[in-house]
Amino acid sequence: MPINITMPALSPTMEEGNLAKWLVKEGDKVGPGDVIAEIETDKATMEVEAVDEGTVAKIVVPAGTEGVKVNALIAILAGEGEDVAAAAKGGGDAAPAKAEAATAPATAEAPKEEKKPEAAPAPAAAPAAAAPAKSGDRSFSSPLARRIAKDAGIDLAAVTGSGPHGRVIKKDVEAAISGGGAKAAAPAAAASAAPAAAPKPMSDDTVLKLFEAGSYELVPHDGMRKTIAKRLLEAKSTVPHFYLTVDCELDALLALRAQINAASPMRKTEKGDVPAYKLSVNDMIIKAMALALRDVPDANVSWTEANMVKHKHSDVGVAVSIPGGLITPIIRKAEEKTLSTISNEMKDLAKRARDRKLKPEEYQGGTTAVSNLGMFGVKDFAAIINPPHATILAIGAGEERAVVKKGEIKVATVMSVTLSTDHRAVDGALGAELAQAFKRHIENPMGMLV
Repeated sequence: MPINITMPALSPTMEEGNLAKWLVKEGDKVGPGDVIAEIETDKATMEVEAVDEGTVAKIVVPAGTEGVKVNALIAILAGEGEDVAAAAKGGGDAAPAKAEAATAPATAEAPKEEKKPEAAPAPAAAPAAAAPAKSGDRSFSSPLARRIAKDAGIDLAAVTGSGPHGRVIKKDVEAAISGGGAKAAAPAAAASAAPAAAPKPMSDDTVLKLFEAGSYELVPHDGMRKTIAKRLLEAKSTVPHFYLTVDCELDALLALRAQINAASPMRKTEKGDVPAYKLSVNDMIIKAMALALRDVPDANVSWTEANMVKHKHSDVGVAVSIPGGLITPIIRKAEEKTLSTISNEMKDLAKRARDRKLKPEEYQGGTTAVSNLGMFGVKDFAAIINPPHATILAIGAGEERAVVKKGEIKVATVMSVTLSTDHRAVDGALGAELAQAFKRHIENPMGMLV
């Protein structure tokens, strides 16, 4: 029978992606492990490999299609010995998978099962047939069904599903909406989850009316910019930020950095002899932050409603500016790595980030983050926490300032850093302890070598 190829979930949080390019065409034979397509997420471009062996009978979603939902049907494969034309015609039966987004797992049977006449409830009967779920049960429903239900104020626990294994799908929610039922519990749940509704942003029409016609051009948001906007709005709306700023003297660190770089051995490459490593100040900041979290383990945490997640290692995300936005590749177990290892790893991650070639596991997760705008001459700023992190360190420029030492005015290179903390997880005193631990490693950098 035909084998459905569906839009893969390339990360735990992925809901949709762009089908950038097909690397096969109809009639091509493929086997397990063959790269068949390139998928663009908001942050990277990933290759998709075939799982089964067969012949590409039909490409359902053409190259260049944006916003393809996870588990949507994108192509049909004819199995070994199967007639390709017959398999291609079978693709029509699976078409609802694309419209339904992610209503069913990636199987050939699920889309067909959804079309059975007996599975479609009459609109008027849906509310009457609704069976409230037991207290604490999680609604078994598709992402699209959940989204429609949320917008319409429908309580999914009171909707009977007609999809595979009783899954609530799009048409079940639409039936409940048309029947006018299953709405009572939704407002109460929303009220308990959010004490106050967030104000709605100005509409496009309202904004454009403020400007003279022809005085602007409209540039559509790409997936990355939409994701950044969504996550930062969520962070500022749900995370109670608390800020602490300390000044760190850099002279000892700059001197040690110069000494370490001067001692770097040379290695042969196609471009000639190059240093085996070249440390930046940012590399040493990453190490100092990792060691500070090691020294103050109670601050190396993430907040959940039920638990405080205490991390065993310092996985430091580093903000990297790329065209259209930014991304935070992660240095894993940074407290255990040498400065040269951190430096070389960071250069590789930054390069692949700008090429949008990072794997999801290379930029998702982490226990903290560092954002450095010092190279742009910014003296100090406060960064927004990126959940599930509980902290982020904003790095300002190192500059010569007058400081008082033993009653005398001296000139020192000083860098202001601002620690943003999630006050639910890291309160003022604990945050101050972490900031002081970071300052101690920056001002006594020799300790980072042992």
